[in-house]
Amino acid sequence: MGNLDKKLEELKQFISNKGKNGVVIAFSGGVDSTTLAALCYDILGSKAVAVTATSPIYTPEELEDAKRMAKQIGIRLEIIKTDLSNKHFSKNPENRCYFCKKDLLKQMQTIADKHGFKAVFEGTNFSELSGHRPGFVAVQESENVHSPWVINKFTRKEICQIAKTLGLSVFNKPSNACLASRIAFNERITAEKLDRISKAERIIRKISGVTQLRVRDHKGLARIEVPKKEVEVLCKSDVMDEVVKSLKLLGFKFVSVDLEGYRTGSMLETLDK
Repeated sequence: MGNLDKKLEELKQFISNKGKNGVVIAFSGGVDSTTLAALCYDILGSKAVAVTATSPIYTPEELEDAKRMAKQIGIRLEIIKTDLSNKHFSKNPENRCYFCKKDLLKQMQTIADKHGFKAVFEGTNFSELSGHRPGFVAVQESENVHSPWVINKFTRKEICQIAKTLGLSVFNKPSNACLASRIAFNERITAEKLDRISKAERIIRKISGVTQLRVRDHKGLARIEVPKKEVEVLCKSDVMDEVVKSLKLLGFKFVSVDLEGYRTGSMLETLDK
């Protein structure tokens, strides 16, 4: 814990320096952004404001989680709206996250300007840089936008440890990604598809109680990913029947379970090598 304590003190100094003239924090209610917001609020008080985006690519539950965690921290929360109007994003190219992040950071900067703040923080962690992260390019291109977890080399595991120490109830919350990540690249992102995926995941969780879940949409085929240890839960006859019936009512033509189990970035496999 000694090394983590040292890193944490360096992070607090970073927050104090970069946030001394005020900061807005991109806030989803997940472990990374919640822990960052809690530290910022503890150090900067009212000079720290959390900002959450609502959009068809996020579920209603995520907004409620963000509101709940902001209340637990005590930080002020502002909510902005985003949509699918960016044609570069809705075409769903391999770098779609770049366009989404670029638009989000512009709105974040507008909020910062409104408050007279000088900095924007976002919660990418150091562990994530080894994956497919086109959105982080937008972060690097943006002036006055900082990634405290990356700059101070905090891994996901370390952040969860800090969250637990701070008494944050999200310390063991599974990682999540926007609903657009469930649609195969180069298939157009629409509000209807996103809504169908959101409803499908809500139904499957209610029926099966699985802890981690993705419903990947391949032109109307639902490919369900859950951790390998939970695949057998979905393969029980009564569960399968109810899941299939429910998802077909939503408009899916076929319903399948991916035997490789849950994994991040599986839609990259749909791209031509």
